[in-house]
Amino acid sequence: MNAPGTPAQEWWSAADLAAARLPGLPGTVQGITAKAEREGWRDVPGAIKRKVGRGGGYVYHWSVLPLAARTKLIERKTTLPIAKPDRNSAWAAFAALPQKSKDEAARRLDAITKVELLHTSGAGHVHAVDTVAAEIGASARTIYNWIELVAGAAPEDRLAFVAPKAPKKRNQKADRATYQPFMDWLKSAWLRPERPTFAQCYRMAIRQADKTGWPIPIEKTAKRWLDSEVPRTTQVYLREGVNGLMRCYPAQIRDRSGLHALEAVNADCHKIDVFVEWPDGTVNRPQIVAFQDLYSGKFLSWRVDHDPNKVMVMAAFGELVDNWGIPKRCLFDNGREFANKWMTAGAPTRFRFKVREDDPIGVLPLLGIDMHWATPAHGQAKPIERAFRDLASDVAKDVRFAGAYVGNRPDAKPENYGSRAIKAAEFLEVLAEGIAEHNARTGRRSDTAKGRSFDETFAESYATAPIIKATEEQRHLWLMGQADGKLHKDSGKLTLHGNVYHCDWMSQEAGRKVIIRFDPENLHSGVHLSALDGQYLGFAECQQKVGFFDLDGARSTARRNRQIVKAEKALAELQRPVPVEQLAADMTNSAPPPSEALADLEAKVVKPLFRKPAAVTTFCDHIDPAAEREQEALILQMGVAQKTAAPSGKFKVADSPEARFRQAEEIALRQQQGKPVGEAEAGWLEGFYDHPEYEAYSAIFGDFGSNSAG
Repeated sequence: MNAPGTPAQEWWSAADLAAARLPGLPGTVQGITAKAEREGWRDVPGAIKRKVGRGGGYVYHWSVLPLAARTKLIERKTTLPIAKPDRNSAWAAFAALPQKSKDEAARRLDAITKVELLHTSGAGHVHAVDTVAAEIGASARTIYNWIELVAGAAPEDRLAFVAPKAPKKRNQKADRATYQPFMDWLKSAWLRPERPTFAQCYRMAIRQADKTGWPIPIEKTAKRWLDSEVPRTTQVYLREGVNGLMRCYPAQIRDRSGLHALEAVNADCHKIDVFVEWPDGTVNRPQIVAFQDLYSGKFLSWRVDHDPNKVMVMAAFGELVDNWGIPKRCLFDNGREFANKWMTAGAPTRFRFKVREDDPIGVLPLLGIDMHWATPAHGQAKPIERAFRDLASDVAKDVRFAGAYVGNRPDAKPENYGSRAIKAAEFLEVLAEGIAEHNARTGRRSDTAKGRSFDETFAESYATAPIIKATEEQRHLWLMGQADGKLHKDSGKLTLHGNVYHCDWMSQEAGRKVIIRFDPENLHSGVHLSALDGQYLGFAECQQKVGFFDLDGARSTARRNRQIVKAEKALAELQRPVPVEQLAADMTNSAPPPSEALADLEAKVVKPLFRKPAAVTTFCDHIDPAAEREQEALILQMGVAQKTAAPSGKFKVADSPEARFRQAEEIALRQQQGKPVGEAEAGWLEGFYDHPEYEAYSAIFGDFGSNSAG
């Protein structure tokens, strides 16, 4: 195809021009050739070129022809049917191209536009093409090809038509068919909850392929094939489970604009990354529990303790209701500190702790507050998590806590880790400042704040919202801890945490089961008692203050006792560096073979004979002197036989023990003096030195002199 404004045929030979019978041109080949020489067609740059094929000669570009002839050629082209290109398909193909191909299409269209501008300004078409080709470093034929691509296309669609075509894809399924057994094994190893690395699974698959003879693709190709066959979400689900799969999709966007201040609150606990020293000397990272207004994002109340517990939750909730009012809904974390019976007993959606029929109704159901439980291990379900992220970081990194900050991860500890612990009073003061600053900071971008602070957002809505305030009777509910008990069967007194409570009216209710409501932070202030159905019975004073002053103190003491026991167990283990199992294994490995053990057993077990006791005699009565002398001589002769290869017949061992000792001394003396000593004598003497008999007489003569024996 040719560009608009050009004839269908660009190059003409003399014979073609003569046959075309164009106006202003001769009708013979000779006439055309003469006219070309006369008007200098061959002198126009790019207007003439050698004819390819049989016969040779020259061909002329249509742009050198007279105006009447060029006009006739263009008129002939317009009468021919032009196939209109499919613009929708062209743009669809263009959209699928990478950016590099799209940039190339823009470069081509720019070259075509420059050719048309040069041609319009008076330059010959061939000259315009050659000029632009030289400028962009391409051949003239390439630009002609680009012009043909946009022929018949509207100016606004040219970019799509001139774009490079996407390369044809190979039949990848055919390529992978030979590797399918390997890929199946690799995918099975990779898509596991243990989440092994791909390199590890690839090495395992190679070992299996070596045994089975499977062909092995390179690692990058195998990973590319696996990603194309298994969708990413499927990979995440098989390796990370449902929680991982949920992270692949955006969280639900909740619109808070339909709420008002104190209509709904949410609560959660968070550990602050600062070492705090408590009054009892304990050093740890404190836990904060806070209630946040869902409409504005403001922190309404909070408490701090060693770890999350129902006492701090109840105290924070009490502060919320006392200062602001009763909310309609509460969004809670599913932790045990929030699902405690004080707060939620009797709620139909509560699934923590053992449920009993006589459980007292919790504070929230009694106040008519609807409870909602956040999805476990899903921080996006609790808006307060986002607030904690900012608040906790700002407080923990306060300049007044320098040296006490511990880092937000085990591998992100600062250089001065553990160099300091903040006093609890100082920590609470800085935390209160941080919460106040968090609430008062302007520029909040939430849908309800719109650039204001949380305080301003809450105050505006709170002024017009229908707020329900608690009565004094209701105040007894949320200010008090809750327990169930039974009055004494005779006196009606109540014992709670070691303290005894009693009033006169309780004697009339002896043995009755009651609901006990108390101040967890001051057990000595008395208790309020109600029937199991919630009917208020009355107040009981503390008569015997023998228990802990407060329930939190009791918890702290119990926690300290547990820590002592734990530390003692650790110290005890240090004293036994070798485990019992190792000891048993060592004993088993060092035991003799069964045959040797059996022989040893038979030698040591003696069957008792229960006979009538014989008359008491001395040991000497059972000794035969002659037999003893023969036995000793035999022993000594055996010793000589072990020490000498051929005992001498001239040497004779003495008969009595003392004589043998004297004989040994005499031989030793001759050795010391250098006198001759027989081989048999020397061998016997060496063996006699180790005999108990020699040791005994040597000790006697050494203590009492040589005349003591005999």
